[in-house]
Amino acid sequence: MSSELTQIADFTQLFVSDTPLIDTRAPIEFDQGAFPFTQSLPLMSDSERELIGTCYKNKGQEQAVALGHELVQGEIKQARLDTWLEFIKNNPNGALYCFRGGMRSQITQQWIYEASGINYPRIKGGYKALRRFLIDETDRIMNTITPIVIGGQTGCGKTLLLDTLKDTIDLEGLANHRGSAFGNTTTPQPTQINFENTLAIELIKKQACSHLVFEDEGSNVGTVHIPQCVQDKTSKAELILLKASVEERLKVSMDAYVINMQQDFIAQDPING
Repeated sequence: MSSELTQIADFTQLFVSDTPLIDTRAPIEFDQGAFPFTQSLPLMSDSERELIGTCYKNKGQEQAVALGHELVQGEIKQARLDTWLEFIKNNPNGALYCFRGGMRSQITQQWIYEASGINYPRIKGGYKALRRFLIDETDRIMNTITPIVIGGQTGCGKTLLLDTLKDTIDLEGLANHRGSAFGNTTTPQPTQINFENTLAIELIKKQACSHLVFEDEGSNVGTVHIPQCVQDKTSKAELILLKASVEERLKVSMDAYVINMQQDFIAQDPING
């Protein structure tokens, strides 16, 4: 039956519409990288995945599948079904995936169908296909658009200008880092994979623009690395340098790195902020 259930292969529409996704991979896989609007609702826990992987290496696929069904049955199976069905109730237009679009997502999809009659689509090719698509799209789109780069010293208002423009790619915003010695924010930076994924999705959403504005960055924003194709294209782009007086730069820097940061800390932890 799983072969007859719906698969999604239109990845552009998936990301443009911010489709909610169930990630059925183990939590350790999810933590390494996933996609926006995705929730980790695994078929197997990390320890279960490890046991099944060891069984597969030593005894083959048939024994590994049997062990999987043995580990995920009864109350455990029902609890996981309940989380999937709750997600589906709140996100009826979503989809699910595993690493390659194989057995884990097929089993999840089949169990959902058997329990509810809902044909909840799975992603053809899974996480691996989505990731490859985003990498390829980043390269393709960067070679079709004309970037414009905004440069200038810290505090000259580059980010403030970007915020007023429409056709921009905010690398610092995507990296959750202000791109200077004072760049850390109150929350952690994304993983390298998550940064690349969100950047690719922004490019897909704005690929119809003939020009896109970027802030002048090095090869990294904090701990994340800017994809080489983005570096190559922006390094050759038209550069617009902003200038501001020392007094203006001090005020902008004070607002961004002291006052606003303090407000962020207080909002995150009103007692100890």
